[in-house]
Amino acid sequence: MTLRVAVQMDPIEDINIAGDSSFALMLAAQERGYSVFEYHVESLTLDADDRLFAECHPVKVQRVEGDHFSKGDAQRLDLGRDIDVVLMRQDPPFHMGYITATHLLERIQGETLVVNDPANVRNAPEKVMVLDYRRFMPPTLITRSSDEVKRFMEEHGAVVVKPIHGNGGKAIFRVPENGENLTALFEVFNQTWPEPHMVQPFLPEVAEGDKRIVLIDGEIAGAINRIPGEGEFRSNLAMGGSAEASGLTDREQEICEAMGPDLKRLGLTFVGIDVIGGKWLTEINVTSPTGIVAIDKFNGTDTAGMIWDAIEARIS
Repeated sequence: MTLRVAVQMDPIEDINIAGDSSFALMLAAQERGYSVFEYHVESLTLDADDRLFAECHPVKVQRVEGDHFSKGDAQRLDLGRDIDVVLMRQDPPFHMGYITATHLLERIQGETLVVNDPANVRNAPEKVMVLDYRRFMPPTLITRSSDEVKRFMEEHGAVVVKPIHGNGGKAIFRVPENGENLTALFEVFNQTWPEPHMVQPFLPEVAEGDKRIVLIDGEIAGAINRIPGEGEFRSNLAMGGSAEASGLTDREQEICEAMGPDLKRLGLTFVGIDVIGGKWLTEINVTSPTGIVAIDKFNGTDTAGMIWDAIEARIS
């Protein structure tokens, strides 16, 4: 199958090719003979005839540090008529610009496959969709009230506070059992974000790692365990964590089996979930999941190729 692929992404100049999943997907697409374009979400235009255009650059990619891409001249492309697949891969956090882009990409449904499905990406931010699977989660509080957190801590002790639409492990704070600086922290959080925040008990098991499991059309593709760096409790690779090979526990298998059919039905083709201690589900990542480069390194697999196989199957 020959496809024309447009990748909606952050600047290709700035990506880290050693671990970037978008780059791995582009490289795999190119190896299959697909035509690959990249564009920035700011270039989307819905014209008076309800056609969705973007300023797209044809790109060639190669795994050479410092010389990983070349771009052709910008082309004004109709994403519904000129493109077969749009990969929505710019990083969160969610904001109105991000949400508006999902509305615009819905306009080309029936013409072009958007991965992941834009309406269901919009309805499934990482720390909100996961609440549908509370039976697998640690106790979780969503609030803007420091008083509510104090009540929560009376039962659960030390907690972790996260912005509900954050990403990459940014702005995650541990509050000790005595509640030191909790009020000041919530003052800053409430001034910075208009949304409520996620609060969970601090899980000591995080020292043993935070597992990223990748699912493709609801099926398990592989996993890595991410270990926090020295002096850190956050294990995200972007925060200095390191990866190691990992299998799945029975509980993790159960989690994947419970959500797999839902992910496929919702058009969430490429998803990464996070599990701590082999049993505590913490996030479902659907916006621009990562981890496939490390998984393939340890397992000798071709996860990007598996994703393109799933995309071809959906188009067929």
